[in-house]
Amino acid sequence: MTASNTFAGEEREHLGEPPHAHAHVDPLAATRTPADPPWDVYLTGTVFLDIVFTGLDTAPVRGTESWARGMGSSPGGVANMATALARLGLRTSLAAAFGDDHYGEYCWDALEQGEGIDLSPSRTVPGWHSPVTVSMAYEGERTMVSHGHEPPPEEPAPDCPPRARAAVASLTPGKRAPWIAQAASEGTRIFADVGWDDTGAWELTGLADLEHCEAFLPNAEEAMRYTGADCPRAAAHALTEYVPLAVVTLGSEGAYAVDRRTGESAEVPAIAVEALDPTGAGDVFVAGFVTGTLAGWPLADRLAFAGLTAALSVQEFGGSLSAPGWAEIGAWWRRVQSVDGQDPAALRRYAFLAGLVPEEPLTAWPRRRAVPTIGFGRST
Repeated sequence: MTASNTFAGEEREHLGEPPHAHAHVDPLAATRTPADPPWDVYLTGTVFLDIVFTGLDTAPVRGTESWARGMGSSPGGVANMATALARLGLRTSLAAAFGDDHYGEYCWDALEQGEGIDLSPSRTVPGWHSPVTVSMAYEGERTMVSHGHEPPPEEPAPDCPPRARAAVASLTPGKRAPWIAQAASEGTRIFADVGWDDTGAWELTGLADLEHCEAFLPNAEEAMRYTGADCPRAAAHALTEYVPLAVVTLGSEGAYAVDRRTGESAEVPAIAVEALDPTGAGDVFVAGFVTGTLAGWPLADRLAFAGLTAALSVQEFGGSLSAPGWAEIGAWWRRVQSVDGQDPAALRRYAFLAGLVPEEPLTAWPRRRAVPTIGFGRST
């Protein structure tokens, strides 16, 4: 393996999983007690229908027609994160509004029946058009076009969310989400990310709910803009003045994290892969990090696992469609160990997987995942 964490001779295996295959691996098994909350993770947000085009040679050119070599549809938006968490074996509850159109029905079925996600806090809104995003992936990047009507008057983010070990929140500059403080007061550990600040202010004081968060996971550009630091590692240290644990993703360089409570820091390089579609990779990274944190893993192991799950996801198309489960993780781990010439130090970096992944491939394939084309029935 090179310094960029590339495993020699690795080939991407296209593996399915049995229905709810994440139930075969419970990463929190050693920590569970009868007094646990009913859910491992709670989320709320907007579910989009994602239509993803892949295999484009270039960006679309005005006045011309472009053909894509691949296409898929799947629930997107907050569904990317929910699916990634569920496939890693976490008991996941999602509060979201769904349109009463075919798109909404498709997304609801894909999440509840296909992924085993609890949608009891969610609701169908009569007469509401499901939001739609078209994503075009080329040259390792993506271009998106979205459409949606005004959201329902009351988004399903209850002031008293269900009891959960953790929650993942997307912070909005200048706005508070009351459920975050409520959940934190009841012992829920809040993990937060943030989108681009369209106001251009980039003021940490504008992220008021950060005071309730255990961890903040921005990318390098966001971290530097919010802190004024000239490098992402310095930005991570600066962020610990506002939140106990700062995790900054460094793109192709990996990720860096600092824990103020222990004084520990860790950096893990990225696994170099050929990216098909980066849609949802950030959500998968957060899901992997949350999983490792709830399981009580060392900080470096959490970063390595988050980076691995993200690397596996970008080799498939779609956001929620591409989120890896334990079958994919196990297949990768068995594969890299079987290739001659691997760097022993690199293999040791992921040795913690040995006690987690299935020793043999799961055989009841394929997993009942979202059907990539709306209108096709499910095979049984």
